[in-house]
Amino acid sequence: MNLFKKLQARAAEGRPLKVGMIGAGKFGSMFLAQMLKLPGVHLVGVADLDVARARSNMMFVGWPEGRISAASLDSAAQQGTTHVGEDWRALVSDPRVDIVIECTGAPLAAVEHCLEAFAHGKHVISVTVEADAFCGAALAAKAREAGVIYSMAYGDQPAMVCELVDWARACGFPVAAAGRGHKWLPHFRKSTPETVWDHWGLSAEQAARGRLNPKMFNAFLDGSKPAIESSAIANATGLDAPEDGLKFPPGGADDIPTLMRPREEGGQLDRKGMVEVVSSLTLEGEPIPYDVRQGVWVCVEADTDYIKNCFEEYNVVTDPSGRYCAMYKRWHLIGLELGISVASVGLRGEPTGAAESFRADVPAVAKRDLAAGEMLDGEGGFTVAGELRPAALSVARGYLPLGLSQDVKLARPVADGVPLTWDDVEIDETSAAYKLRRWMETTMPPAG
Repeated sequence: MNLFKKLQARAAEGRPLKVGMIGAGKFGSMFLAQMLKLPGVHLVGVADLDVARARSNMMFVGWPEGRISAASLDSAAQQGTTHVGEDWRALVSDPRVDIVIECTGAPLAAVEHCLEAFAHGKHVISVTVEADAFCGAALAAKAREAGVIYSMAYGDQPAMVCELVDWARACGFPVAAAGRGHKWLPHFRKSTPETVWDHWGLSAEQAARGRLNPKMFNAFLDGSKPAIESSAIANATGLDAPEDGLKFPPGGADDIPTLMRPREEGGQLDRKGMVEVVSSLTLEGEPIPYDVRQGVWVCVEADTDYIKNCFEEYNVVTDPSGRYCAMYKRWHLIGLELGISVASVGLRGEPTGAAESFRADVPAVAKRDLAAGEMLDGEGGFTVAGELRPAALSVARGYLPLGLSQDVKLARPVADGVPLTWDDVEIDETSAAYKLRRWMETTMPPAG
């Protein structure tokens, strides 16, 4: 509760946290919009393959042109400005950088960036939850080996769910379930970048104004991102993934205690201790009042009559039995909240969530009948979507992780709705991401 005061103290001492950021897209731009208002933090540099776009985005969100430097890192440091260039290796190896924010959204590149940053003794805050979903436990292990911190990004829903789960457990509550909200109907699984705005709730003009990436937003709509984020939550909190995937039960905030109970108690869970996603639409497609579409939640249990009575005495909204209640935030503000991770990692030496086990996974599942020779286009695209599965099941069946399904050629046909396997594709086995995933499968057996 005193991160801001600690940042102010670092500013007064002239010892700012020194940050480098890789990727200046939507999430990064949202952080950049807040960055200039954070005391005790200095952005040493931004690396992006499209330097002109990065500079444009920085000015678009309010950075004065005079604070952005195309000069070398050394020259920018002498001027007290922020270097913008395309050389990420120079940025992560620079001794003036303490914390690297990996913000590309490209999982293969993100793994390489993280490993290189660890090798140079840098803490990493990973916005690219796609990488965390398929090898987060391995990245956390490699960070520990290097004596640095690997952290989820606060503002993204997984880190915020981790915070709620930690709150619940630190209070002494058993956690029945935790997760996020989502706008979901079963046919959204077929959505493509061409149809995403028809379902999302924005016009094409609004999307263009916000410089929104239709493929990225389609990954949310088609269920891939909820699966990815649920996997990250499970691996960080020790909660389990449902064996047959997320159910997306519809409900509002006050329905969570009733929905997030085991089936034998009238709820939707296979058992206690699960991750799940609550839909903001009825099965008929009608909006549900007081939804948690943009939010996060944890459902806890009163495990004694005394605690159940306390819920009743303080007018807590519960399930019909009076034993389950929920704590939630109805909104998450994405990159606008990333300063919490920067402060937590830099000042407290604590991640805002990190994988502790390999418990859940997200296989790539065919969106339509796929033919041999086709190229997969990964998360949010036209060919595959991600679905949540227990890691033990996924590894045993040889499923292909969604995060490794970009620009991969199919070796044989796969029917609509069928999870892809390693044997179905011709994959580059030399990438750092592939090697790390395979290393994790053999050295960190799936938990649960």
